[in-house]
Amino acid sequence: MTETYRPRRSVLYAPASNDKALAKLASLACDAVIIDLEDAVAPADKISARERLTDIFAKRPGRRCEMVVRINPLSSEWGADDLLAAASCEPDAILLPKVDTPRNVLEAGDVLDDNLAPDAVKLWAMIETPKALLNIGPIAELGRDPASRLVCFVAGTNDLVKETGILATPDRRYLAPWLMQMVLAARAGGLDLLDGVFNDFRDLDSFARECEEAADMGFDGKSLIHPAQIEAANRAFAPSAEAMAEARSVKEAFALAENTGKGVIALDGKMVERLHLAQAEKLLAKAAAIGA
Repeated sequence: MTETYRPRRSVLYAPASNDKALAKLASLACDAVIIDLEDAVAPADKISARERLTDIFAKRPGRRCEMVVRINPLSSEWGADDLLAAASCEPDAILLPKVDTPRNVLEAGDVLDDNLAPDAVKLWAMIETPKALLNIGPIAELGRDPASRLVCFVAGTNDLVKETGILATPDRRYLAPWLMQMVLAARAGGLDLLDGVFNDFRDLDSFARECEEAADMGFDGKSLIHPAQIEAANRAFAPSAEAMAEARSVKEAFALAENTGKGVIALDGKMVERLHLAQAEKLLAKAAAIGA
């Protein structure tokens, strides 16, 4: 896990080939932007989109949101050159699609190391194939080794639906077990975890409900396809006023002289342990990072 908390409530895809979308980035309130070379770029435009990365990063917004590049799969004709081009721009992270095994992450990390990419350039991994789900434990375990650079999983829900043939219901009942599997793996590996995209960007009410569901599941944020989705995502994945008040109470209680060294205390009729203090401190750090 990264040493300093970085909010990833709202993570917006922006095609590297779309001037209009890129021009808006400086004015948006998303926590991170993924400059996309993969799904959002037609095959005929792949090379020209890659060549634009240098200019895109030279003009990165003054507001310091994370800037991530999603490359094409390393097994594709574009992937290897995408990785080198992205690394030369020194983004905050490079998002690897179609990650099936730990080896996919390690190979990308080796390329970054061999080309002297700074340690600050991290790796994110798309979890979007049946094989990835079968191998998700060992993939997530890489998060415990800083040398792997892996810090975040991104759920590729559209691809999972396509690859498995399940019915994509509004309540995601058939996806839910796999989403929870991702949560467990991410937490075991100390990784952040982003929910997949919501395809109907005009249906903001349903989108907001899906964000709230994902937050309840334990996701850290959601990947977005339209700026109209940013506000709802930021709201859903931010600590509530009630949660912040409770966290402050826990922190203040443990800070009292009479509770020094205690592993368990009583607070408002409830047993509170040091693990609750750690949770409270993490939540307050998150709130401070987003200005809540």
